[in-house]
Amino acid sequence: MGKKQEVISRLFEICSEQNNYYFDNKLVKKVSNELGFGNPFDATKVDNSSLLPENVKAADYFIVHIGGGLHQFVKGAKYGYHQFELIEEDETFEWKYRQSLLNEFDTSESNILSVASNQRIIHDFLYDDIVASPKVYNARRTKTSFEYLIGDTVIHCKNLQMEIDLTLEYQGVVTVVEGKNGFPEDFAVYQLFHPFKYYNLLKQENSIAINEITCCYVLRRKQQDASILRLYDYTFDDINRIESIRLLKKAQYTLVRR
Repeated sequence: MGKKQEVISRLFEICSEQNNYYFDNKLVKKVSNELGFGNPFDATKVDNSSLLPENVKAADYFIVHIGGGLHQFVKGAKYGYHQFELIEEDETFEWKYRQSLLNEFDTSESNILSVASNQRIIHDFLYDDIVASPKVYNARRTKTSFEYLIGDTVIHCKNLQMEIDLTLEYQGVVTVVEGKNGFPEDFAVYQLFHPFKYYNLLKQENSIAINEITCCYVLRRKQQDASILRLYDYTFDDINRIESIRLLKKAQYTLVRR
């Protein structure tokens, strides 16, 4: 078990002993210092379920962020993580391209999205049109407050800070985009649900003419001299329930040099 898992495990033990599953950054920092984990700000970021320690998995809990430096262990990991769907053979494509100077020399999340955009892959995937010209809104941080349900648990978020990697708007369809390295088995649903909820609130409160809101996950795995990109587009059928996630489409693109 790594240091990060040790911190999460100890936080869960403390919450269980106190029968209070809310905790704050002050406690995270204290436990991180005690266990020698040097990055307490990263301790509660659990992007996929494989990063959860065994005691948390066994008790069927996971972590959500609720704003103001507060976090919560919530029962029902089946709601908190969504397994990436299998991509079928007819959803797999070879994508011919001329390699640019920087495509394979940066593995940051922003670079993943840049590659998908510069090679027009995201245009082909989302719009079936490589010459489509969506409005592009780059990475941003924002704060908002809202409530939603995870199973029977009401989650109260106040001044929740969220990071949105990329937002696209095309013909009234708003798509929030998340990028990650590797091919994990699943992902934390709140990564998509929180921005989805945020844009729905903007639509309702400001009468913005948004026709549809979707959430695109872009994964990249580097090969010897190129990359494989997997793209998944989701929506939520109920703006108040995180478990209402629904897949719209999926595809895999293998970059092949010309």
